[in-house]
Amino acid sequence: MVSERTAGALMARLAGEQSKQRLPSVVAGLVRDGELIWTGGRGKVDGRTPDADVQYRCGSITKTFVGVCVMRLRDEGRLSLSDTIDRFLSGTGIGELTIGQLMSHSGGLRAETGEAWWERTPGGDFEQLTSTTLNGGSRFEAGRRFHYSNVGFGVLGELVGRIRNQRWDEVVTRELLEPLGMQRTTTRPQPPAAPGLAVHPWADLVLREPEHDAGAMAPAGQLWTTVADLARWAAFLSGHGPELLRVDTLAEMREPRVIIDMREERWVAAYGLGLQVYNIDGRRAFGHGGSMPGFLAGLEIEEDGDALVQFCNATRGLTDLGEDLLKILAEQEPRLPEEWVPQRSPEGTLELLGAWYWGPAPHILVAHGDELELTTPLNGGRASRFTPQGPDAWIGLDGYHTGEPLRVVRRADGSVSHLDLGSFVFTRVPYDADADVPGGVDPGSWRA
Repeated sequence: MVSERTAGALMARLAGEQSKQRLPSVVAGLVRDGELIWTGGRGKVDGRTPDADVQYRCGSITKTFVGVCVMRLRDEGRLSLSDTIDRFLSGTGIGELTIGQLMSHSGGLRAETGEAWWERTPGGDFEQLTSTTLNGGSRFEAGRRFHYSNVGFGVLGELVGRIRNQRWDEVVTRELLEPLGMQRTTTRPQPPAAPGLAVHPWADLVLREPEHDAGAMAPAGQLWTTVADLARWAAFLSGHGPELLRVDTLAEMREPRVIIDMREERWVAAYGLGLQVYNIDGRRAFGHGGSMPGFLAGLEIEEDGDALVQFCNATRGLTDLGEDLLKILAEQEPRLPEEWVPQRSPEGTLELLGAWYWGPAPHILVAHGDELELTTPLNGGRASRFTPQGPDAWIGLDGYHTGEPLRVVRRADGSVSHLDLGSFVFTRVPYDADADVPGGVDPGSWRA
């Protein structure tokens, strides 16, 4: 739990948001190391201040649950992200689009349905969605750009259901909600639940927003949940709790696949696989926002694992509350760096460490336990890490050399000649004449 001082600062910010933005009610929670360490509520639901057990509609955060279900199927070998939709669903009119394109909103599919505003009217079945929306529903060439598509996740929900031979929400419940203990997450509201409200722009009045079953569009934004339940989901996505998905698959989901706004000088938002990705002043985070008539929601997980969940029952009004709550936590109760302890390195590693040169450019190779790290000390370039793959063999984990092989090349006597990194040769001195440098080394050597 946070200190009383931190709790006071957090509550002051929450109360300010509720009052200034005229929100009928707002709730939030902060998660650290997989635990819900603070919750707060302001306003009224059924005459009481809402707590972490009151349901709110989470809108498009639903997409993160559908995305995890798709990736579980991928890891089981039941599908590939490069599979086209027509492998599983016929007659949609978008059969040439791939699962990965729908997951990352890069398929060019229309944003909304072809009939009435789906967020405010009861939805039909998938056959109706196909006939009224999917056929002729492309807006851009597939793969060209980011174009958010609620319709695409309706298709993905149907795909999950077809493969599992259950409704999409039954799959989510059985595979995700039950193992995580998320008993207060449902497709329709279960009391205590906040009503969806709109606040009059010029008067202190509210209007009830409709609530319904969205049918085939439900996978795009149907779920209702609580601060306590969504905190469990945030903990799972940050790598805590039951291993319902491989660690490397979770990491894959939050890799930026499509930049959302390319007009920015530096990208600030992107989309991975069912997850939004943020780059705020160089600070990376991931999660998802949510909105439905009468509700706004947010899920944000920082690179260090701190996470925010928030809800309000207003159609519009929530500002940068979540960012501020995370900043207050970081400033008032900063994380301590991991304590350094000695670590054993693989046998033979020590002779590889120290200075290496790619042509004239110096690099430093250091060891951190089993991993190697290649740094560029002069120009401050981002380091690349490597993990062992066998004797004298490593593979890149990040940066430019992700997935590239690092191989130690030895002479006949067993001594190290050079390093081969994806065909790039690194030598102990700049352009070592005794090493096998592609293109050779000028026999005249260095000169004025």
